[in-house]
Amino acid sequence: MTSNSNGDSLLPQNDDEQDAAATGDAGATASAPLEAAPAEAPYSSLNTRMHQMFPKLSEANIERMRQFGDIVCFKEGTQLVKVGSPAHGMYVVLEGAIRIVRRDAMGHNESMGDKGPGHFVAEVASISGGPALVDGFAATDCEVISISPERLRALLVADAELGEIIMRALILRRVSLIQHGAGGPVLIGTGHEAELNSLQGFLRRNNHPHTVVDVKTDPDAAALVERVAAKAEDFPLVICPDGTVLRNPDEGQLATCLGWLPDFDESHVYDVAIVGAGPAGLASAVYAASEGLSVAVFDCRAPGGQAGTSARIENYLGFPTGISGQALAGRAFVQAQKFGAHIAIPAEIVSLDCSCSAATHYQLGITLKSGQHVNTRALVVASGAVYKRPPIDKLACYEGRGVYYWASPVEAKLCKHEEVVLVGGGNSAGQAAVYLASHVKHLHLFIRGTSLDASMSRYLIDRLASLPNVTLHPCTQVSALEGDNRGLSRIKYRSASMPAEQTMDVRFLFLFIGADPNTDWLSDCGVALDKHGFVLTGVAARPGSEIPPLTLETSVDGVFAIGDVRSGSTKRIASGVGEGAAVVAQIHGFLAKQGQVAPTTAQVVV
Repeated sequence: MTSNSNGDSLLPQNDDEQDAAATGDAGATASAPLEAAPAEAPYSSLNTRMHQMFPKLSEANIERMRQFGDIVCFKEGTQLVKVGSPAHGMYVVLEGAIRIVRRDAMGHNESMGDKGPGHFVAEVASISGGPALVDGFAATDCEVISISPERLRALLVADAELGEIIMRALILRRVSLIQHGAGGPVLIGTGHEAELNSLQGFLRRNNHPHTVVDVKTDPDAAALVERVAAKAEDFPLVICPDGTVLRNPDEGQLATCLGWLPDFDESHVYDVAIVGAGPAGLASAVYAASEGLSVAVFDCRAPGGQAGTSARIENYLGFPTGISGQALAGRAFVQAQKFGAHIAIPAEIVSLDCSCSAATHYQLGITLKSGQHVNTRALVVASGAVYKRPPIDKLACYEGRGVYYWASPVEAKLCKHEEVVLVGGGNSAGQAAVYLASHVKHLHLFIRGTSLDASMSRYLIDRLASLPNVTLHPCTQVSALEGDNRGLSRIKYRSASMPAEQTMDVRFLFLFIGADPNTDWLSDCGVALDKHGFVLTGVAARPGSEIPPLTLETSVDGVFAIGDVRSGSTKRIASGVGEGAAVVAQIHGFLAKQGQVAPTTAQVVV
């Protein structure tokens, strides 16, 4: 059985929303659709919008684009774009034609047609120079305007009309590629590996095309497994676009094979580095980069943070029909790239060097898990939180094999028509429960309190109460887990309404019990934390200071904190986005005070 990722989460709810949000439309690297939709819906939507996916530019539009590129001629048969290689940017065809071919790592090719005069060849990866997802050849001798990624970003910002046309086309093209699995890796497994589910979720959340095949039913996969002499412990296998075969890789190895991780110029100093690509971090990246600061953003897994796992957010301003957290983060991700922010995902920060001095112009040093070092004049801590794990024996044994901390389409497919238990009483738990209820046979919602009133928004409480296949269990906690060779098979739990420990035969347990601050990497820097590990800011961070500190400033000069990781913050997406915007003004003030007034252009070697 073969399944491709699909990109319906990247599409807006309707065409009107697409037009209204044109340049921020769907993110290009968030991933999976977190809302249930008929399988044919995204394809139908794309089929009616081919004129937007492949628009033909007018002579006037082409003339305005000439200043952003160079005229280049290619002989017939020349390869202009190669899957897996850095995307050049954009080619605008003046004469002749460019043939676009999409292919997967198994060598399956499909022509997407020839693009003649007035058409342009580019995709979302073209904005940042990331790995290309299609092959492109000169179908005839041709003349084109060649526009580099840097100049393409300048075009998108400088010309609003052209920027809207181009951005919409790039996003729709990415959605199409995701739906076909084109240009991405092939994941081969038996369907039961926890690691397979993890890799699939990783690629979906990063909005990267991929294909999943079952070795038991796909003859091509079976032949490959035999050829490479794969053993049981080698699964899942991953075939990268360049043909490299990875055996049971982790996310970092997969990202490296796909060419996601840049090599940073350690002599360069960014104006601001942002650790965390959740809503708060992405908001600060968009505002900082749009104001001319050189910006680097780091996240250890995917855009969106915990918000990226929200199935449907219905109380975020401007989206009356709701939006998935993943789609919201994806749009912000594209915006940040459009303005020139350099985003490294997955890239884990292991330490921060705050030993500032006049000799280093008060620079801060970041060390990545890869061993690379990045220098910055200011740093924004937006690292959010990590999923809280309850003290249940053998919990780690079943993570990914029945125990999950988010509810994406990957998990929804696994537990379809099954009975499941979800633990948690906050909004994230409510959103996940509503989403899963549309897929599962029955959902049992365990909460520690007597009701949901104190911890969940009213609209979610009412929604859950209306679902016939959801049962609320107040004052109930999971006490033990049992399993078999397939994974989790039974839970034990205690409830105030029952005198003895109870058991329930379920294979799927979802835990949404909150999160702990992700601040361990700050331990060597002396950033003040509260008793729970959240970052102190403002007066709380600098009690007794003669000069009143800025509201988002930490105890260390040049280090700011925003979003869920900040002590006393409102744990809502909107407040995180607001802090992400507000911190940029404070960074400008800090840089001016240090005499760092001229924004610079970041140098990243890919």
